[in-house]
Formats: sequence, C-alpha cells, structure tokens
Amino acid sequence: MEILKQQPTMKLPAEMFTGDAWADVIYRGEDPSRARTNMVRFAPGARTAWHSHGLGQTLYIVEGIALIQSRGGGIVEAHPGNVIFTPAGEEHWHGAAPDRFMSHIALWEGDEVDWLEHVTDAEYGGPRTSTCGPH
Repeated sequence: MEILKQQPTMKLPAEMFTGDAWADVIYRGEDPSRARTNMVRFAPGARTAWHSHGLGQTLYIVEGIALIQSRGGGIVEAHPGNVIFTPAGEEHWHGAAPDRFMSHIALWEGDEVDWLEHVTDAEYGGPRTSTCGPH
C-alpha cells in the first residue's frame, strides 16, 4: 500500500475552460497504467471547451447540476449520483448550470485529449433535458 502525495488544487486554463474551474488530481497512473481521475469543481456558468478523449471519459456527478452535451445532441442536465459516459472520440463539453456550483469526478485513460473551440453562450443556453424529469 502507498499513500499518494496530493498535488495542490489547480485553476484550469482559460484556453480550455469558460469561467472558473479547478481540479484536484486524485490519481494519475504511472506506466503501464493510463488511468486518470480528477475531482473538478465548476463555478456557476463555467464549462469546458468542446473536446474529445482518445479512450473515452466517465463523469460521476458529486454535487450541483451538470450540463453535458455531445456534438449534435441535446444538453443533458445531470444530478448528483448520475454517471455519464462519453465514448472515445466523441466531441462534447460539460460544466455547471448558470445558477449552481457543480463538482464531478472525471475518469479517463491516457493523455489523448483533443481540445477544440469554446462553447458559445447560445450553445450553452440551449434547451436541456433533465436526468430526473421536469423541475
């Protein structure tokens, strides 16, 4: 057994995120492991840019309301306890609802992330479907 040293919380870069978001690395596997796990916290309205992962990504919503969209699909409003999987190569974004902080645990393998353009306000403000029905 090994107790891993925790790295300091890092502010995520404006090139890849709109608004304020921070990450804590939970686990970054060393060769041959490719496992990556981060706790990511988003301020209200904060979101990633469009991006894709070479081997896919899984998000576990911890708190708040998450907004998640795959390119060409509708916005999904996810809630604590929801698990969202995005397959390899699927362009998507995720972030917090406009009026709530949101935290998720992100799990993925490897460093193959293709960062694309920022999500526009019009895209972010589009209609959404909730994982727990109408509110």
